[in-house]
Amino acid sequence: MPTSRAPANRREFLKSSVIAAAAAPLSLGRSAHAAGSDILNIGVIGCGGRGAGAAANALDADPHSQLVALADVLPERVQSSRARLRERFGERVNVPDEQCFVGLDAYRQVLASGVDVVLLALPTFFHPHYLKACVQAGKHVFCEKIHAVDPPGVRKVLEAGRLAEQQGLSVVSGLAWRYDTGVQETMKRVHDGAIGRIVSIEEVCNTGSLRSRARQAGWTEMEYQLQDWFNFFWLACDLPGLNAVHNLDKAAWALHDEPPLHCWGTGGRQTRVGPQYGDAWDHHATVFEYADGTRLHSYCRQQDGCMPRISDRFFGTKGWCDLLNYRIEGETNWQYPGRPSNRFDLEHVALFSAIRNAQPLNNSLYMARSSLLAIMSTWASYTGQQISWEQAFHSDHVVAPETLAMDADPPALPDEDGHYPLPVPGITRFV
Repeated sequence: MPTSRAPANRREFLKSSVIAAAAAPLSLGRSAHAAGSDILNIGVIGCGGRGAGAAANALDADPHSQLVALADVLPERVQSSRARLRERFGERVNVPDEQCFVGLDAYRQVLASGVDVVLLALPTFFHPHYLKACVQAGKHVFCEKIHAVDPPGVRKVLEAGRLAEQQGLSVVSGLAWRYDTGVQETMKRVHDGAIGRIVSIEEVCNTGSLRSRARQAGWTEMEYQLQDWFNFFWLACDLPGLNAVHNLDKAAWALHDEPPLHCWGTGGRQTRVGPQYGDAWDHHATVFEYADGTRLHSYCRQQDGCMPRISDRFFGTKGWCDLLNYRIEGETNWQYPGRPSNRFDLEHVALFSAIRNAQPLNNSLYMARSSLLAIMSTWASYTGQQISWEQAFHSDHVVAPETLAMDADPPALPDEDGHYPLPVPGITRFV
């Protein structure tokens, strides 16, 4: 299996999208078929559970597609994903050993491998850089949520979206609730005024299932953090990035994706204690304030043994909406009559339909804006300060290692007892 672990300094990495596969021709930008064929070739970058799941969703969504390339930093993930997908999809998983790529720059090899569509499902830090590289290489892209961990990454997502629009490429987001049929029908009625003007939104994403990955002998600190990425801010953007971003995105959708003026919040870690949980917190509460007086209240918690709840409730001048139960009450009483849909399949149905019908689909605006909401929520808790949309959007704060290599130091390093430094509200500042 080809392997590549060449180091790259931060400046080189942040500019990697300029380098990657620049010579590759546009594969499907203005065409519905790949190389004169009805078959669409898929490549996956990031072969963890979500990457393999996205591959299955894509193959389910379009029967005339095939998987032809896989990439990850870990060879065992590539092999296990290929084996599981072959068991289910047989010859449609057409990935020989020479199309299995490993390493921090393996994405470049996928882009040069003859794929038409790329599925990105990595630790969030990599998403904006790989997304732009894919678009520059002329590929249609599905990108898992969240889409950036810092404001420069958010702006890179917008740059990739503009370039995709110019080239006639589709970019579809893993913020999957936008493709849920019942949610779509309910949101249509909210937008049509069924609850009047929205004055308050309550978003709740309270779950359990704390998880961590044990450090293995021989791992460098970088390897360990990439394995346990969901417990490190620089890779995941904490709970607002990992979990609550779905709720924040639905709230933004209800408000026509208009940005807030600012936010403030609080949070911390009470049960997620110990070095096995990196530097991630276990609860955040954020209030976003909008120019028209609307308030968005966002709560997220990940603590075992506590009451779980995931909900989206919009309160308006004429009634209220329980989005996930597809229900509106007030002057208008309405209940969606259909059954729940598979939003994970439907987002890929939308992507492949857009490609085949030569009607590009571009989710980059709400990908960027909802990601910035999650970044603001995290930093409002970390700092204890009010953070404005303008301040956040224009910040040049980059969350990245000085050198990106398996033997390099990540941004967060443990002390002699193995504990990682944590933000301190009132002292920590948003740059």
